[in-house]
Amino acid sequence: MIQKNPQFTQTWPGRPNGIAYLVGRLDHVLNRRIRDILAGLDITAAQYTALSVLRGHGRLSNAQLAERSMVSPQSANEMVKAMEQRGWIARESAVSHGRIIHLRVTAAGEALLGQCDAAVVQVEKAMLADIDEAQYGPLHAQLRSMLRGLGTLTF
Repeated sequence: MIQKNPQFTQTWPGRPNGIAYLVGRLDHVLNRRIRDILAGLDITAAQYTALSVLRGHGRLSNAQLAERSMVSPQSANEMVKAMEQRGWIARESAVSHGRIIHLRVTAAGEALLGQCDAAVVQVEKAMLADIDEAQYGPLHAQLRSMLRGLGTLTF
C-alpha cells in the first residue's frame, strides 16, 4: 500500500504543486528520446506501441488496436497499412466470423520488436539511473495509482 507523505505540503494553497508539470516534462522528454532511438530502426513510436500491443494481445481487430495503442481509428488504419507493407504484421480472417479481420505480428515484426525493446531498455536505464532498483516496484505502483486517480476524475 502506498502511504501518503505527511511532509508534502502545498506551497501555495489553491495552486498546482508542480507535480503535473514534472510529469508532463518527463512525458515530453521520454517521448522525444524514444522517437529518436527508434528512428534509427526506421520505426515510429506509434508503430512500436502498436506492435507491442499486438504481441501482448495476440490477434486484434483494427479498432481494438487503435483503442489499445491510444491512436484514432483513422491513424491506426494508416499505420496498419504501412506496417503490413513492411511485413511487420499480417491480416487474417477471424475463425468465428469471416468478415472480421484480425491483425497479428509476423516473424519480421517480432525480430524488429526485439531490436526496439533493446533500444527502449537503454532509454529506461538512462531515465532510472539515479533511482535504486529497489524503488522500481514502488515507483511503478505509484504511477499506476496516479493513472487510477485520473481515471476517476469527472467534470
